[in-house]
Amino acid sequence: MDVAHRRRRRRRGYRRSRGPDTRSLRILLLWMVLLVLCQAGLGMAVNLFVTVPSHHPGAKPSNYLTGSADSIGWALSHGVLVLAVHVALGLALVLVAIALAVVVLRARRRAVAAWSVLGGLLTLGAAFNGASFLDFSNNVSSLLMALLAFAAIASYVAALYEA
Repeated sequence: MDVAHRRRRRRRGYRRSRGPDTRSLRILLLWMVLLVLCQAGLGMAVNLFVTVPSHHPGAKPSNYLTGSADSIGWALSHGVLVLAVHVALGLALVLVAIALAVVVLRARRRAVAAWSVLGGLLTLGAAFNGASFLDFSNNVSSLLMALLAFAAIASYVAALYEA
């Protein structure tokens, strides 16, 4: 395209779409921050009011991944309501974090993409520590889950600032 053709397209309101505009991107990031904050609040409620039994399907597994899948299934189907909601929202957050990272990477905004991918990795780390807590009832896993969630919030806020 020559320069004059590009100017005409700009004057007519054409826009090359490589991803969401800035407003949509900010809304997505804000929703992610709010969802992780809600998840952290639910985690606090679970920590204060729910006792995970030491013997349930998936407890103390020899294989981490299959044991975690069994623990998550148990929590969703037989756990206390707040625990089931916490686990379901955690699974949804992992999927939303991956989708958000893909959207931001397609938008080709490097700083926003870097912060969003970091937030997604931190969210994934929090999910793994949540599964580990269900498996082994180790308080360090619960602490790491909370710290990683708060780091993910900070990462998404930084991405929101850069957007």
